[in-house]
Amino acid sequence: MSKLAVSCVVDDDPIFIFGMKILLKKIGFSDELLVFKNGQEAIDGLLERLKNKEQLPQVIFLDLNMPIMDGWEFLEDFVKIPNHNRETVRVYVVSSSIDARDHQRAKELNVVSNYFVKPITEEDLNEILNNL
Repeated sequence: MSKLAVSCVVDDDPIFIFGMKILLKKIGFSDELLVFKNGQEAIDGLLERLKNKEQLPQVIFLDLNMPIMDGWEFLEDFVKIPNHNRETVRVYVVSSSIDARDHQRAKELNVVSNYFVKPITEEDLNEILNNL
């Protein structure tokens, strides 16, 4: 299991973000963690990284319910990002939604690697690292 260079959390919940930071640091998930509070902020931040010739995160943890641009809208825009390594980015939906329709919709999108119901656990994160 090796540490990633860059990972990303897109979520508007400061308590979830705080917990993720602690958990990711504890297991040594990545060297760098990007945090965005909504989908628009995330798209803008990722495009800025590309403009600066910086690597996209290898893993994105995405909430579905956020203001300004939700997770579904983020996914629609994310797949339009013109970059040679966008296809190597793994997106994991981490949502409080237990609605079966959300699970099904996420499953139907090739860009989504998996769906986790909050809270995500240390075991979940280790499994993600092991599967990369």
